Amino acid sequence: MIQLLPLGGADEVGASCFYLNIDGTGIILDSGIHPQKKGLDSLPSFEFIEELPVDFVFISHAHQDHIGSLPFLIKKFPHLIIYTTIQTKEIAELTLHNAANILSESTTLWNEGINKNSNFIPYSHEEIDLLISSIRTVEYNEPVDIEGIRHSGSSKIKVEFYDAGHILGSAGILITYGNVKIFYTGDINLSKQKIMDGADLPEDNINILLTETTYGDTDSKMLSNWQNEQKRFAKEANKILNKGGSILIPVFALGKTQEILAAIHSLVAKGSLTDTIIYTGGLGNQISRVYDKNKYIVKRQNKNFEFSEIEQTDLYSVNELNLFNKKSGIVLASSGMMIKGTKSFELMKYWIKQQDFAIFIVGYMDPETPGYRILNLNKGDKIFLNDKDEIIRCEVKRFYFPSHSKREEIVDIVKKLKPEKVVLIHGEEKAKNWVGQQILSLGNNTKLYSAQKGKLIRLQT
Repeated sequence: MIQLLPLGGADEVGASCFYLNIDGTGIILDSGIHPQKKGLDSLPSFEFIEELPVDFVFISHAHQDHIGSLPFLIKKFPHLIIYTTIQTKEIAELTLHNAANILSESTTLWNEGINKNSNFIPYSHEEIDLLISSIRTVEYNEPVDIEGIRHSGSSKIKVEFYDAGHILGSAGILITYGNVKIFYTGDINLSKQKIMDGADLPEDNINILLTETTYGDTDSKMLSNWQNEQKRFAKEANKILNKGGSILIPVFALGKTQEILAAIHSLVAKGSLTDTIIYTGGLGNQISRVYDKNKYIVKRQNKNFEFSEIEQTDLYSVNELNLFNKKSGIVLASSGMMIKGTKSFELMKYWIKQQDFAIFIVGYMDPETPGYRILNLNKGDKIFLNDKDEIIRCEVKRFYFPSHSKREEIVDIVKKLKPEKVVLIHGEEKAKNWVGQQILSLGNNTKLYSAQKGKLIRLQT
Protein backbone atom coordinates (compact mmCIF):
# COMPACT_ATOMS: atom_id res chain seq x y z
CA MET A 1 0.00 0.00 0.00
CA ILE A 2 1.40 3.39 -1.04
CA GLN A 3 -0.54 6.59 -0.33
CA LEU A 4 0.35 10.24 -0.83
CA LEU A 5 -1.16 13.02 1.27
CA PRO A 6 -0.09 16.59 0.37
CA LEU A 7 0.20 18.78 3.48
CA GLY A 8 1.33 21.92 1.65
CA GLY A 9 2.85 23.11 -1.62
CA ALA A 10 0.43 21.06 -3.69
CA ASP A 11 -1.01 23.82 -5.87
CA GLU A 12 1.23 26.74 -4.97
CA VAL A 13 4.89 27.63 -4.49
CA GLY A 14 5.28 27.64 -0.71
CA ALA A 15 5.13 25.35 2.36
CA SER A 16 6.08 22.23 0.40
CA CYS A 17 5.34 19.13 2.46
CA PHE A 18 4.22 15.69 1.26
CA TYR A 19 3.39 12.64 3.34
CA LEU A 20 3.94 9.13 1.98
CA ASN A 21 2.60 6.04 3.70
CA ILE A 22 4.42 2.96 2.40
CA ASP A 23 3.00 -0.14 4.08
CA GLY A 24 2.93 1.55 7.47
CA THR A 25 6.16 3.52 7.20
CA GLY A 26 5.43 7.26 7.29
CA ILE A 27 7.77 9.44 5.21
CA ILE A 28 7.59 13.22 4.95
CA LEU A 29 9.17 14.87 1.91
CA ASP A 30 10.18 18.44 2.82
CA SER A 31 8.73 20.66 5.51
CA GLY A 32 8.50 24.21 4.22
CA ILE A 33 6.89 27.46 5.23
CA HIS A 34 4.86 29.90 3.13
CA PRO A 35 6.63 33.29 2.99
CA GLN A 36 3.42 35.21 2.27
CA LYS A 37 1.36 33.84 5.16
CA LYS A 38 1.53 34.38 8.90
CA GLY A 39 1.43 32.16 11.96
CA LEU A 40 -0.27 28.79 11.64
CA ASP A 41 -1.46 29.67 8.14
CA SER A 42 2.14 29.69 6.94
CA LEU A 43 2.73 26.07 8.02
CA PRO A 44 1.80 22.81 6.30
CA SER A 45 -1.31 21.08 7.67
CA PHE A 46 0.43 18.73 10.10
CA GLU A 47 -2.92 17.98 11.74
CA PHE A 48 -3.75 15.70 8.79
CA ILE A 49 -1.17 13.15 9.97
CA GLU A 50 -1.68 13.24 13.73
CA GLU A 51 -3.18 9.74 13.78
CA LEU A 52 -0.93 8.28 11.05
CA PRO A 53 2.49 6.61 11.26
CA VAL A 54 5.23 9.23 10.94
CA ASP A 55 8.82 7.97 11.01
CA PHE A 56 11.16 9.86 8.68
CA VAL A 57 11.56 13.24 7.01
CA PHE A 58 13.72 13.82 3.94
CA ILE A 59 14.64 17.41 3.07
CA SER A 60 15.39 18.12 -0.59
CA HIS A 61 17.13 21.48 -0.01
CA ALA A 62 17.45 24.44 2.34
CA HIS A 63 15.13 27.06 0.84
CA GLN A 64 12.58 28.18 3.41
CA ASP A 65 9.60 26.97 1.39
CA HIS A 66 11.06 23.45 1.76
CA ILE A 67 12.67 23.47 5.22
CA GLY A 68 11.27 26.45 7.15
CA SER A 69 8.65 24.53 9.13
CA LEU A 70 10.97 21.68 10.11
CA PRO A 71 11.39 23.00 13.69
CA PHE A 72 7.60 23.04 14.10
CA LEU A 73 7.30 19.55 12.63
CA ILE A 74 9.89 18.20 15.07
CA LYS A 75 8.09 19.86 17.98
CA LYS A 76 4.98 17.94 16.98
CA PHE A 77 6.77 14.67 16.14
CA PRO A 78 10.02 14.70 18.17
CA HIS A 79 10.82 11.08 17.31
CA LEU A 80 11.21 11.81 13.57
CA ILE A 81 14.51 10.82 11.94
CA ILE A 82 15.76 13.53 9.54
CA TYR A 83 17.88 12.95 6.45
CA THR A 84 19.40 15.44 4.02
CA THR A 85 22.66 16.18 2.20
CA ILE A 86 25.72 17.46 4.04
CA GLN A 87 25.50 20.82 2.27
CA THR A 88 21.81 21.30 3.07
CA LYS A 89 22.52 20.60 6.74
CA GLU A 90 25.30 23.21 6.77
CA ILE A 91 23.10 25.82 5.11
CA ALA A 92 20.08 24.95 7.26
CA GLU A 93 22.07 25.77 10.37
CA LEU A 94 22.46 29.32 9.05
CA THR A 95 19.00 29.81 7.59
CA LEU A 96 17.03 28.36 10.52
CA HIS A 97 18.95 30.46 13.05
CA ASN A 98 18.29 33.50 10.85
CA ALA A 99 14.59 32.61 10.76
CA ALA A 100 14.59 32.31 14.56
CA ASN A 101 15.97 35.86 14.77
CA ILE A 102 13.22 37.12 12.49
CA LEU A 103 10.59 35.34 14.57
CA SER A 104 11.87 36.79 17.83
CA GLU A 105 11.90 40.30 16.32
CA SER A 106 8.49 39.96 14.67
CA THR A 107 6.25 38.39 17.30
CA THR A 108 3.42 40.77 16.52
CA LEU A 109 3.59 39.97 12.81
CA TRP A 110 3.31 36.24 13.48
CA ASN A 111 0.56 36.62 16.04
CA GLU A 112 -1.66 38.23 13.40
CA GLY A 113 -2.10 34.75 11.93
CA ILE A 114 -2.42 32.87 15.20
CA ASN A 115 -5.52 31.90 17.12
CA LYS A 116 -4.91 33.02 20.72
CA ASN A 117 -6.15 29.63 21.91
CA SER A 118 -3.61 27.73 19.79
CA ASN A 119 -0.33 26.31 21.07
CA PHE A 120 1.80 27.90 18.36
CA ILE A 121 5.15 28.90 19.90
CA PRO A 122 8.08 30.21 17.80
CA TYR A 123 11.22 28.11 18.19
CA SER A 124 14.44 29.11 19.96
CA HIS A 125 18.10 29.02 18.95
CA GLU A 126 18.68 26.19 21.43
CA GLU A 127 16.01 24.13 19.70
CA ILE A 128 17.66 24.80 16.33
CA ASP A 129 21.01 23.60 17.69
CA LEU A 130 19.41 20.36 18.89
CA LEU A 131 17.57 19.88 15.60
CA ILE A 132 20.69 20.42 13.49
CA SER A 133 22.73 18.02 15.60
CA SER A 134 20.07 15.34 15.07
CA ILE A 135 20.09 15.52 11.25
CA ARG A 136 21.64 12.51 9.52
CA THR A 137 23.52 13.36 6.32
CA VAL A 138 23.74 11.33 3.12
CA GLU A 139 25.97 11.59 0.06
CA TYR A 140 24.52 11.77 -3.42
CA ASN A 141 23.92 8.31 -4.94
CA GLU A 142 24.54 6.48 -1.66
CA PRO A 143 21.28 4.71 -0.71
CA VAL A 144 20.07 4.29 2.87
CA ASP A 145 17.64 1.60 4.05
CA ILE A 146 14.75 2.62 6.28
CA GLU A 147 11.83 0.94 7.99
CA GLY A 148 9.17 2.50 10.20
CA ILE A 149 8.02 1.16 13.57
CA ARG A 150 4.70 0.00 12.09
CA HIS A 151 6.12 -1.20 8.79
CA SER A 152 4.13 -4.20 7.57
CA GLY A 153 5.98 -5.01 4.35
CA SER A 154 8.39 -7.86 3.77
CA SER A 155 11.24 -5.65 2.52
CA LYS A 156 12.89 -2.41 3.63
CA ILE A 157 12.60 0.90 1.80
CA LYS A 158 15.66 2.26 0.01
CA VAL A 159 16.14 6.02 -0.34
CA GLU A 160 18.73 7.67 -2.59
CA PHE A 161 19.55 11.34 -3.25
CA TYR A 162 20.35 12.74 -6.71
CA ASP A 163 21.88 16.17 -7.39
CA ALA A 164 18.93 18.39 -8.41
CA GLY A 165 21.03 21.20 -9.94
CA HIS A 166 18.92 23.85 -8.19
CA ILE A 167 21.18 25.18 -5.42
CA LEU A 168 24.07 23.83 -3.37
CA GLY A 169 23.01 20.58 -1.69
CA SER A 170 19.65 20.30 -3.48
CA ALA A 171 18.41 16.80 -4.24
CA GLY A 172 15.81 14.80 -6.04
CA ILE A 173 14.84 11.80 -3.93
CA LEU A 174 14.41 8.25 -5.25
CA ILE A 175 12.41 5.89 -3.04
CA THR A 176 12.53 2.19 -3.93
CA TYR A 177 10.22 -0.35 -2.33
CA GLY A 178 10.30 -3.83 -3.81
CA ASN A 179 9.67 -3.34 -7.53
CA VAL A 180 8.20 0.16 -7.09
CA LYS A 181 10.33 3.26 -7.69
CA ILE A 182 9.09 6.72 -6.67
CA PHE A 183 11.02 9.84 -7.67
CA TYR A 184 10.41 13.20 -5.98
CA THR A 185 12.05 16.01 -7.95
CA GLY A 186 12.05 18.65 -5.21
CA ASP A 187 13.10 21.85 -6.98
CA ILE A 188 15.02 20.64 -10.02
CA ASN A 189 16.97 22.31 -12.81
CA LEU A 190 18.27 20.31 -15.77
CA SER A 191 20.06 23.33 -17.26
CA LYS A 192 23.40 24.78 -16.23
CA GLN A 193 23.52 27.99 -14.22
CA LYS A 194 26.65 30.03 -13.53
CA ILE A 195 27.68 27.77 -10.65
CA MET A 196 25.36 24.76 -10.59
CA ASP A 197 25.93 22.21 -13.34
CA GLY A 198 22.45 20.78 -13.92
CA ALA A 199 20.52 17.88 -12.38
CA ASP A 200 21.20 14.15 -12.36
CA LEU A 201 18.32 11.71 -12.86
CA PRO A 202 17.93 8.00 -12.09
CA GLU A 203 19.17 5.75 -14.88
CA ASP A 204 16.26 3.32 -14.73
CA ASN A 205 12.59 3.88 -15.43
CA ILE A 206 10.42 4.67 -12.44
CA ASN A 207 6.82 3.93 -11.53
CA ILE A 208 5.70 7.13 -9.81
CA LEU A 209 6.93 10.69 -10.38
CA LEU A 210 6.19 13.62 -8.05
CA THR A 211 7.29 16.64 -10.04
CA GLU A 212 7.45 20.38 -9.49
CA THR A 213 5.81 22.64 -12.10
CA THR A 214 7.09 26.09 -11.09
CA TYR A 215 7.65 27.42 -14.61
CA GLY A 216 4.73 25.58 -16.18
CA ASP A 217 2.99 28.85 -17.03
CA THR A 218 6.12 30.61 -18.33
CA ASP A 219 6.82 30.64 -22.07
CA SER A 220 10.32 29.20 -22.41
CA LYS A 221 11.10 31.62 -25.24
CA MET A 222 11.46 34.16 -22.45
CA LEU A 223 13.94 31.94 -20.59
CA SER A 224 17.03 32.63 -22.68
CA ASN A 225 20.18 30.68 -21.85
CA TRP A 226 22.46 32.10 -19.16
CA GLN A 227 25.15 33.21 -21.64
CA ASN A 228 22.77 35.33 -23.74
CA GLU A 229 20.97 36.73 -20.71
CA GLN A 230 24.28 37.76 -19.12
CA LYS A 231 25.08 39.83 -22.23
CA ARG A 232 21.71 41.59 -22.03
CA PHE A 233 22.21 42.12 -18.30
CA ALA A 234 25.63 43.71 -18.87
CA LYS A 235 24.30 45.99 -21.61
CA GLU A 236 21.46 47.33 -19.45
CA ALA A 237 23.63 47.56 -16.32
CA ASN A 238 26.29 49.60 -18.14
CA LYS A 239 23.64 52.16 -19.17
CA ILE A 240 22.73 52.76 -15.52
CA LEU A 241 26.25 52.66 -14.06
CA ASN A 242 27.76 54.91 -16.74
CA LYS A 243 25.36 57.73 -15.86
CA GLY A 244 26.11 57.39 -12.15
CA GLY A 245 23.07 55.38 -11.11
CA SER A 246 22.86 52.33 -8.84
CA ILE A 247 21.14 49.02 -9.47
CA LEU A 248 19.05 47.13 -6.90
CA ILE A 249 18.76 43.38 -7.45
CA PRO A 250 16.39 41.64 -5.01
CA VAL A 251 17.73 38.12 -4.46
CA PHE A 252 17.23 35.11 -2.26
CA ALA A 253 20.15 34.85 0.17
CA LEU A 254 20.50 31.20 -0.81
CA GLY A 255 21.18 30.32 -4.44
CA LYS A 256 20.25 33.42 -6.40
CA THR A 257 22.73 35.62 -4.51
CA GLN A 258 25.57 33.27 -5.35
CA GLU A 259 24.60 32.73 -8.99
CA ILE A 260 24.14 36.44 -9.77
CA LEU A 261 27.27 37.45 -7.83
CA ALA A 262 29.31 34.91 -9.81
CA ALA A 263 27.81 36.19 -13.07
CA ILE A 264 28.64 39.82 -12.22
CA HIS A 265 32.20 38.87 -11.28
CA SER A 266 32.65 37.00 -14.55
CA LEU A 267 31.28 39.89 -16.64
CA VAL A 268 33.58 42.42 -14.95
CA ALA A 269 36.60 40.11 -15.40
CA LYS A 270 35.85 39.81 -19.13
CA GLY A 271 35.46 43.58 -19.50
CA SER A 272 31.80 43.26 -20.48
CA LEU A 273 30.52 45.07 -17.39
CA THR A 274 31.74 48.32 -15.86
CA ASP A 275 33.89 47.64 -12.79
CA THR A 276 31.80 48.93 -9.91
CA ILE A 277 31.11 48.60 -6.21
CA ILE A 278 29.21 45.44 -5.31
CA TYR A 279 27.11 45.77 -2.15
CA THR A 280 26.23 42.53 -0.37
CA GLY A 281 25.89 41.36 3.19
CA GLY A 282 24.14 39.39 5.89
CA LEU A 283 23.01 35.82 5.42
CA GLY A 284 23.94 35.75 1.73
CA ASN A 285 27.61 36.24 2.56
CA GLN A 286 27.54 33.47 5.15
CA ILE A 287 26.02 31.09 2.63
CA SER A 288 28.61 32.07 0.02
CA ARG A 289 31.28 30.82 2.42
CA VAL A 290 29.52 27.44 2.52
CA TYR A 291 29.61 27.39 -1.29
CA ASP A 292 33.37 28.04 -1.15
CA LYS A 293 33.91 25.33 1.44
CA ASN A 294 32.16 22.72 -0.72
CA LYS A 295 33.60 23.71 -4.11
CA TYR A 296 35.56 20.46 -4.56
CA ILE A 297 32.89 18.22 -3.04
CA VAL A 298 29.85 18.86 -5.23
CA LYS A 299 29.30 18.99 -8.98
CA ARG A 300 29.73 22.57 -10.20
CA GLN A 301 30.95 24.37 -13.31
CA ASN A 302 34.10 26.04 -12.01
CA LYS A 303 35.63 24.37 -8.97
CA ASN A 304 38.47 26.91 -8.76
CA PHE A 305 36.23 29.95 -8.32
CA GLU A 306 35.63 31.32 -4.80
CA PHE A 307 33.34 34.10 -3.64
CA SER A 308 36.11 35.27 -1.32
CA GLU A 309 37.90 36.49 -4.48
CA ILE A 310 35.21 39.12 -5.10
CA GLU A 311 35.65 42.53 -3.49
CA GLN A 312 32.36 43.37 -1.78
CA THR A 313 31.11 46.26 0.35
CA ASP A 314 28.94 45.48 3.37
CA LEU A 315 25.43 46.64 2.55
CA TYR A 316 24.47 46.70 6.22
CA SER A 317 27.18 49.26 7.01
CA VAL A 318 25.48 51.83 4.77
CA ASN A 319 23.68 54.29 7.05
CA GLU A 320 22.70 57.00 4.56
CA LEU A 321 20.88 55.86 1.41
CA ASN A 322 22.18 58.81 -0.60
CA LEU A 323 25.54 56.99 -0.54
CA PHE A 324 24.20 55.01 -3.49
CA ASN A 325 23.95 58.31 -5.39
CA LYS A 326 27.50 59.30 -4.48
CA LYS A 327 29.08 55.85 -4.88
CA SER A 328 27.03 54.04 -7.46
CA GLY A 329 27.11 50.28 -7.66
CA ILE A 330 25.16 47.05 -7.80
CA VAL A 331 23.24 46.06 -4.67
CA LEU A 332 22.27 42.43 -3.99
CA ALA A 333 19.67 42.50 -1.22
CA SER A 334 17.20 39.98 0.17
CA SER A 335 14.42 39.10 0.06
CA GLY A 336 14.17 38.01 -3.54
CA MET A 337 10.48 38.97 -3.71
CA MET A 338 10.90 42.30 -1.88
CA ILE A 339 8.62 41.17 0.94
CA LYS A 340 7.62 43.97 3.30
CA GLY A 341 10.05 44.43 6.16
CA THR A 342 13.09 43.07 4.31
CA LYS A 343 16.18 44.93 3.14
CA SER A 344 15.22 44.84 -0.53
CA PHE A 345 11.77 46.25 0.27
CA GLU A 346 13.22 49.14 2.27
CA LEU A 347 15.72 49.93 -0.49
CA MET A 348 13.00 49.68 -3.14
CA LYS A 349 11.09 52.53 -1.48
CA TYR A 350 14.15 54.77 -1.96
CA TRP A 351 15.07 53.40 -5.38
CA ILE A 352 11.78 54.18 -7.11
CA LYS A 353 12.30 57.90 -6.40
CA GLN A 354 15.71 58.02 -8.14
CA GLN A 355 15.66 59.05 -11.81
CA ASP A 356 18.96 57.40 -12.79
CA PHE A 357 18.59 54.19 -10.75
CA ALA A 358 17.24 50.79 -11.79
CA ILE A 359 15.69 47.71 -10.24
CA PHE A 360 16.67 44.47 -11.95
CA ILE A 361 14.33 41.52 -11.31
CA VAL A 362 16.20 38.22 -11.78
CA GLY A 363 14.07 35.52 -10.15
CA TYR A 364 10.61 34.09 -9.54
CA MET A 365 8.03 36.43 -8.01
CA ASP A 366 4.97 35.19 -6.16
CA PRO A 367 1.90 37.07 -7.49
CA GLU A 368 1.05 38.28 -3.99
CA THR A 369 4.41 39.99 -3.35
CA PRO A 370 5.59 43.61 -3.79
CA GLY A 371 8.25 42.28 -6.15
CA TYR A 372 5.58 40.98 -8.50
CA ARG A 373 3.84 44.35 -8.48
CA ILE A 374 7.10 46.13 -9.34
CA LEU A 375 7.85 43.57 -12.05
CA ASN A 376 4.64 44.46 -13.86
CA LEU A 377 5.16 48.23 -13.76
CA ASN A 378 7.30 50.61 -15.80
CA LYS A 379 8.99 53.93 -15.30
CA GLY A 380 6.28 56.57 -14.84
CA ASP A 381 3.68 54.13 -13.48
CA LYS A 382 2.29 54.48 -9.97
CA ILE A 383 2.55 52.02 -7.10
CA PHE A 384 0.67 52.24 -3.80
CA LEU A 385 3.21 52.42 -0.95
CA ASN A 386 3.21 54.06 2.47
CA ASP A 387 -0.55 54.71 2.21
CA LYS A 388 -0.17 56.76 -0.96
CA ASP A 389 0.57 56.46 -4.67
CA GLU A 390 4.25 56.76 -5.56
CA ILE A 391 5.50 57.39 -9.09
CA ILE A 392 8.18 54.97 -10.23
CA ARG A 393 11.00 57.19 -11.46
CA CYS A 394 13.67 54.48 -11.80
CA GLU A 395 14.01 51.88 -14.55
CA VAL A 396 12.54 48.42 -13.97
CA LYS A 397 14.09 45.58 -15.98
CA ARG A 398 13.31 41.87 -16.03
CA PHE A 399 16.01 39.22 -16.58
CA TYR A 400 15.64 35.45 -16.62
CA PHE A 401 18.21 33.44 -14.71
CA PRO A 402 16.05 30.43 -13.80
CA SER A 403 17.05 28.01 -11.06
CA HIS A 404 14.12 25.73 -11.93
CA SER A 405 13.65 23.60 -15.03
CA LYS A 406 11.83 25.07 -18.01
CA ARG A 407 8.42 23.54 -18.54
CA GLU A 408 9.60 21.52 -21.55
CA GLU A 409 12.35 20.06 -19.36
CA ILE A 410 9.76 18.80 -16.90
CA VAL A 411 8.13 16.97 -19.81
CA ASP A 412 11.59 15.68 -20.79
CA ILE A 413 11.93 14.18 -17.30
CA VAL A 414 8.68 12.30 -17.91
CA LYS A 415 9.97 11.12 -21.29
CA LYS A 416 13.23 9.87 -19.79
CA LEU A 417 11.88 8.19 -16.65
CA LYS A 418 8.70 6.82 -18.28
CA PRO A 419 6.59 6.82 -15.09
CA GLU A 420 3.26 5.01 -14.98
CA LYS A 421 1.85 7.71 -12.68
CA VAL A 422 2.70 11.40 -12.39
CA VAL A 423 1.66 13.71 -9.55
CA LEU A 424 1.93 17.44 -10.33
CA ILE A 425 3.00 19.60 -7.38
CA HIS A 426 4.70 22.92 -6.51
CA GLY A 427 2.92 25.07 -9.07
CA GLU A 428 -0.14 27.21 -9.59
CA GLU A 429 -3.15 25.90 -11.51
CA LYS A 430 -2.14 27.28 -14.93
CA ALA A 431 1.36 25.90 -14.55
CA LYS A 432 0.11 22.43 -13.65
CA ASN A 433 -2.43 22.51 -16.46
CA TRP A 434 0.19 23.21 -19.14
CA VAL A 435 2.53 20.48 -17.91
CA GLY A 436 -0.34 18.03 -17.48
CA GLN A 437 -1.65 18.60 -21.00
CA GLN A 438 1.81 18.03 -22.47
CA ILE A 439 2.24 14.79 -20.53
CA LEU A 440 -1.12 13.49 -21.70
CA SER A 441 -0.26 14.38 -25.30
CA LEU A 442 2.68 11.96 -25.16
CA GLY A 443 0.17 9.13 -25.45
CA ASN A 444 1.92 6.86 -22.97
CA ASN A 445 -1.24 6.06 -20.98
CA THR A 446 0.32 7.84 -18.02
CA LYS A 447 -2.07 8.26 -15.11
CA LEU A 448 -1.99 11.90 -14.08
CA TYR A 449 -2.82 13.48 -10.72
CA SER A 450 -2.96 17.15 -9.73
CA ALA A 451 -2.11 17.30 -6.03
CA GLN A 452 -4.43 19.16 -3.66
CA LYS A 453 -3.69 19.86 -0.02
CA GLY A 454 -5.43 17.34 2.23
CA LYS A 455 -6.63 15.13 -0.63
CA LEU A 456 -5.34 11.55 -0.35
CA ILE A 457 -3.93 9.94 -3.50
CA ARG A 458 -3.84 6.14 -3.50
CA LEU A 459 -0.82 5.35 -5.63
CA GLN A 460 -0.83 1.60 -5.00
CA THR A 461 -3.26 -0.59 -3.10
